[in-house]
Amino acid sequence: MVTEITIQESERKMLSEAGYGEPAIDYYLEKKHMGAIEDANQISFKVGSCGDTMKIFLKVDENQIIQDAKYQIAGCAGAISAAMATVDLVKGKTVEQALQITDGDVFRVLESIPEKKHHCIQLAVKTMHLGLEEFQTAHVS
Repeated sequence: MVTEITIQESERKMLSEAGYGEPAIDYYLEKKHMGAIEDANQISFKVGSCGDTMKIFLKVDENQIIQDAKYQIAGCAGAISAAMATVDLVKGKTVEQALQITDGDVFRVLESIPEKKHHCIQLAVKTMHLGLEEFQTAHVS
C-alpha cells in the first residue's frame, strides 16, 4: 500500500527532476496559504494566459496592513508555489509596500522553477496586485 509519505516523496522527486527548487517544492506540497478567508476585505479573481485561475482573499486592517491572504487555485505546481510565496512576501506589509512586490522577488524566494512556468509567477503577482488595487478603489478614500 502506498503511504502519504511515499506519495509526497514521489512528488518531490518528480518536481525536482522537472527543475523546481526546494523552496518551490515545499510551497507546493505544504499549500499553507490555500483556501478562503471568511471575513476577507477583498476577493479578486484572475485567469492566466495558460488557463490557470486564481482567486485571492485579502484581510487588510485599518492601518492598511495585510493581516492575511489566501489563494484558491485551479492550476499547476508552478502556479501554486508562486502564489504561496507571494503571500509570504506581502503578509505584514502595507498595501503600498505589497504593490511593489515583483515577479523577480517571488522568483528569488522560489529559487528555481522551470522556464516554461515563469508565467505562473506573473499570474500570482498580477492576481495579488489586482486584489490590492481593487481593495484600494473600494476602501481607501
